[in-house]
Amino acid sequence: MPRQTGVAAGILLGSDGRVLIAQRTGDHSFAGLWEFPGGKLIDGEESEAALKRELHEELGIEIVDQVLFMSVEHEYSDRFVSIDFYLIEEWRNTPEGRDGQALKWLRPDELSEELLLPADGPVIRALRRL
Repeated sequence: MPRQTGVAAGILLGSDGRVLIAQRTGDHSFAGLWEFPGGKLIDGEESEAALKRELHEELGIEIVDQVLFMSVEHEYSDRFVSIDFYLIEEWRNTPEGRDGQALKWLRPDELSEELLLPADGPVIRALRRL
């Protein structure tokens, strides 16, 4: 049975309706694909705490408020992931790729399931309905 991984991811929603995505760098699986920023939960860590920690580490931002948007489970060949996606409309500091990852802001209708991680498909479809 594949190992199970808990993940928290943030959907930063700008005032213009665009969302932030980050490109996976060469040292990660699925390098070159895009994703909603976030990362794995550390043993015993709550999802919201992981979200705040990961987005501070990756983007240099401080989340002011977040709302659980949806939870997705996805099985990859080597792992089973359970991802909590949070909608974030307010944060402090300007997001920047602190790990060298490229960032871009896109409207939900510009998001492509072929360019983002396979687990992000249901989120893309739900964002288009907002």
